[in-house]
Formats: sequence, structure tokens, C-alpha cells
Amino acid sequence: MAKAAKANGNVVVEELERLLADSYTLYLKTHNFHWNVTGPMFTALHSLFMTQYSELALAVDEIAERIRALGAAAPGTYVDFARLSAVKEAKGVPAANQMIRQLTADQGTVAKAAQRVVAAAQASGDEASADLGIRRLQVHEKNAWMLRVHLE
Repeated sequence: MAKAAKANGNVVVEELERLLADSYTLYLKTHNFHWNVTGPMFTALHSLFMTQYSELALAVDEIAERIRALGAAAPGTYVDFARLSAVKEAKGVPAANQMIRQLTADQGTVAKAAQRVVAAAQASGDEASADLGIRRLQVHEKNAWMLRVHLE
């Protein structure tokens, strides 16, 4: 029984590591777009991107601290994040509408990572990690909506 619990705990840590990597990569990408956005939506997007990357800066710390609370070392290098993340960095500086499309898709990717955390945590009885995953899911679904409306 202890072995099964430990195995489930490792799955939670693995999913949290992926969520951390996805979140950090999205943080960096959103910050990059904040710096480089241009065009008629500049002010709105510059502010929106800042709001979103600022929230992600706090989130990555919370996710990493949860990994540590579970007794594992949190990944913390670009090499680790590149290996673990499903979110990919942007190539060059896309146009504002393309930035929005990429970030909307990336918010969905991170939401899926949060869903996997919730599923793994619930399966192992780890309510704290499940709660973290649910809160992250809510944020990323809202962020995707906030981005999508700029394309309507």
C-alpha cells in the first residue's frame, strides 16, 4: 500500500513539474510579447500581457513550493523547462493578432496541464495539489477568454 501511495505521489510531482514548466515558459513568452507588442491595440495588449505575466510570476513560485512540500526538488533551469514544457517559445516577433492567437492556445495548453494535476492529485488523495490545479485551471480558462475577445 505504501508503494502505491508513493507511486501516485510521484505522478502528482511529475504533473506538477510539467505545470511548472508550462507556466514558466508561458510567463517568459507573455513577458516577451509585453515588451514587443506594437500596433493599434498596443495599450490594451501591453497592459493585459503585464497582468497575465505578473500573475504567472506568482503562480510559478506556488507550484514550485508545492513540489518541494511533496519532498521533490523543483525543476528550475531553462533546460528542464524546455524538456518538460508543451508550451513553445515564439520565433521572432509576431504581429499582435498572432501573439494573441499563440497566447490563447498556450493558455489552453497550461489549462490541460492543470487538469492533469487535478486528476493525478485526486487519484492519490492529495487535496492540496488538486486545489492548486483547480485554481490554476480557472485562471488559465479566464486568461484564454480575455485574450480571445481581442480577436472578435
